[in-house]
Amino acid sequence: MRIGFIGLGNMGRHMARHLIHAGHLVTVHDSRPEAAVEHLALGARWAETPAACAADAELLITMLPNPRIVEEVLLHGGAAGALPEGALWIDMSTSTPAAADRIAAEVLDRRGVRRLDAPVSGMAHGAEAGRLQIFVGGAADDFRMCLPVLETLGDPDKVLHVGPLGAGYTVKLMINLLWFTHLVAASEVLAMGTKAGVDLGVLRSSLLASPAASHFLEHDVLSVLVEGDYDDSFAMALACKDLGLAVDLGRDVGVSVELSALVEQIFRRSRAQHGDLAGEMSPVRLYEALAGREFRLPRPEEALIGTA
Repeated sequence: MRIGFIGLGNMGRHMARHLIHAGHLVTVHDSRPEAAVEHLALGARWAETPAACAADAELLITMLPNPRIVEEVLLHGGAAGALPEGALWIDMSTSTPAAADRIAAEVLDRRGVRRLDAPVSGMAHGAEAGRLQIFVGGAADDFRMCLPVLETLGDPDKVLHVGPLGAGYTVKLMINLLWFTHLVAASEVLAMGTKAGVDLGVLRSSLLASPAASHFLEHDVLSVLVEGDYDDSFAMALACKDLGLAVDLGRDVGVSVELSALVEQIFRRSRAQHGDLAGEMSPVRLYEALAGREFRLPRPEEALIGTA
């Protein structure tokens, strides 16, 4: 299949590479030409502009940082107008239904170009392994046609058709919102409990043995507790962008977002303190400061030495 791929960032560069390895004829574009060096070495073609990347594509995939850039690339960059009639656009960015609807209304609908929204979860390591979770909104026939391509990029068991156009964007925003909320709630609990005198490991084990257990407490927070890693593969600037989109969506559909808005404020405070490029788990550091200590568990080998 002739595939145009725009956006070779932390995740997109891996995704484009998987498509090349799968035997597709891939044309790539990014605002940084140097991002495409590995893809050209593997046989991809380089396009100087978004329009050139889309011009011969049966399928155009975009993996871009935010809705503004999606619109910039598709409309002002000419990709939407260059797509052949009958082509299909899959937007795998974390974006919004409103942005895609504007692009469709201005260009795609009158050109007979179909579309799917298919944002992903799994972070850079999932993209590198080709094991992303993909949440697809759009027509069922279009989903079935693109499924082999999507399964090249994601875990086949986790490539999900979640509803009509816009549903993929919405599901992804809700996943991110709930994960960020877990992060803030767990950090607050760890700060209170340890400052009150409970051992960090005992507190976490007790929470995991209770109805308050969560995937975040069991798995995700270990990058901080064991490695001191706040996950700079996903920057605070992007986390705050996603939270803003989620809060805006809640207001658009008339749902009160008091808790979500507070989580967004906490993330923005961390961004101001730790920087745009700080890892997405940097808000934990705000609660470490309140507790007066870093949240760290001994590594398994250190625990064994202590019992020797």
